Amino acid sequence: MRAGICDMVAVARIINATLVIPELDKRSFWQDSSNFSDVFDEDYFISALAYDVKVIKKLPKELATAPRAVKHFRSWSGIDYYQNEIASMWADYQVIRAAKSDSRLANNNLPPDIQKLRCRACYEALRFAPQIEAMGKLLVDRMRSYGPYIALHLRYEKDMLAFSGCTHDLSPAEAEELRMIRENTAYWKVKGIDSREQRAKGYCPLTPKEVGIFLMALGYPSSTPIYIAAGEIYGGDSHMADLQSRYPILMSKEKLASIDELEPFANHASQMAALDYIVSVESDLFIPSYSGNMARAVEGHRRFLGHRKTISPDRKALVHLFDKIERGSLKEGKNLSNKIIELHRKRQGSPRKRKGPISGTKGMDRFRSEEAFYVNPIPDCLCHKEPPDMNTSIIIR
Repeated sequence: MRAGICDMVAVARIINATLVIPELDKRSFWQDSSNFSDVFDEDYFISALAYDVKVIKKLPKELATAPRAVKHFRSWSGIDYYQNEIASMWADYQVIRAAKSDSRLANNNLPPDIQKLRCRACYEALRFAPQIEAMGKLLVDRMRSYGPYIALHLRYEKDMLAFSGCTHDLSPAEAEELRMIRENTAYWKVKGIDSREQRAKGYCPLTPKEVGIFLMALGYPSSTPIYIAAGEIYGGDSHMADLQSRYPILMSKEKLASIDELEPFANHASQMAALDYIVSVESDLFIPSYSGNMARAVEGHRRFLGHRKTISPDRKALVHLFDKIERGSLKEGKNLSNKIIELHRKRQGSPRKRKGPISGTKGMDRFRSEEAFYVNPIPDCLCHKEPPDMNTSIIIR
């Protein structure tokens, strides 16, 4: 959501358009009725971008019957596409509706002013609504009362497991329930999925049990406070028991706040996710169990704020080790710990340039293999300071 909104700000600038406040998807799996102003600070968004792009709350009445087009912008498109193919549409239309906003703008090779605009939009203009910001700060303060904490984005909800086809450690009945959800969700195109193959390739989220083993191997003591940034965990307590036994101080927004405090946000998945986003960005350490949209957005935001520590699990390598533990050929302890620490020595969010495409990939696969702009907005979002003028006389008194 954040990435799509900010990319449309940049597209509006490229094609010299006025941007109408985006409509949020109300037809997704979560069936969330939230509007833009329920999730984000609409007035601040408009004012913060005033010198870059004109943003209005709704289409003017005089344009209600104006010629309009619904356009699927091409994925990962560069500036030539928008300046030529899309901008030329103004000759026939006064209103262009972007049918989709995800990954419509290239990650790289865009003019510096456009890249910096994406940064301003995402990390300055796009604030959460005041009530969400206030509740998020309250959750952070309450979490900090336990000491330095880890925010764990535990992507082990029903929708994620159904979509990915990941059923490791689930019962046959649970696996069948998830398969039926996938079959009956029309806009999920892939239906037949081999769960073992998915997991072996590192395409599955770590299970709560695997996360517990991972954290222990990294050396985090059982007294470490952990904030669970997630919706309802599939299977509830039965799947959380092992992690809970290893790390008793497992907190969540539902545990940190009362029912009355959360009531304004209840039944609105995007608003509840925004609370998790705030607590995750402000954490002492962020660990995602899966590299989904939320995890990537938080990682990028933390990089922008000064490369706050984020450990990205190497799921493919970890699954190989976890399977050895299950077979009894490897035990938890110093040997496992050394292996896992070494695997993640360079996966902790340290400063580096954004990764380009994987060698040998072509076409859309080439763009898809690149590290996304909002995962690592470096160096585009860095402010360059002018070096001091060495010819200037300095007088010390």
